[in-house]
Amino acid sequence: MLLKGLKIGVALTGSFCTFDKVIPWIEKMVEEGADVYPIISESVDKFDTRFGRAEEWKFKLENITGKRPITTIVGAEPIGPKKLLDVVVVAPCTGNTLGKIANAITDTSVTMAVKAQLRNQRPVVIAISTNDGLSNNAKNLGLLLNMKNIYFVPFGQDDPVKKSNSLVAKYDMIIPTIQAALEGKQIQPLLV
Repeated sequence: MLLKGLKIGVALTGSFCTFDKVIPWIEKMVEEGADVYPIISESVDKFDTRFGRAEEWKFKLENITGKRPITTIVGAEPIGPKKLLDVVVVAPCTGNTLGKIANAITDTSVTMAVKAQLRNQRPVVIAISTNDGLSNNAKNLGLLLNMKNIYFVPFGQDDPVKKSNSLVAKYDMIIPTIQAALEGKQIQPLLV
């Protein structure tokens, strides 16, 4: 088992259109022996969208992991002092969350989980999903690419013609990225 014995926090933010791509990889983490702790942003906790109802997503995460999702700053805060997790994976990571992480804004359960993890100098893996990764959020992406203990799942443009600034992670690379991050390495190639 590739992830046996690892405690992995998986934080979902509001890129609802990618949940169907992320959920199978959460299942795979569990199959590979990881103890997965779901963490969800307020929008994931509350918003019903054309991609699914909030309660359905929470039920699915709890069913896969055996744990209720962490939904509050207070719930995520112990990750730091208790050193609960080996790695935190933010998948999908919206541009909004990317900007908050880059600028040390801790106002959601997800950003608190990242802050708590970095406090212990432990890895955070980001699987980006944003329509402005090559425009307004490019500066935040640049800051995080240069930050210690932050690792990115390889990413590329998902539709260069219709959405030329949009970036999306290659979700099938989540597990190899986790493995590399635990060795202190950024998986390559990063841009695909």
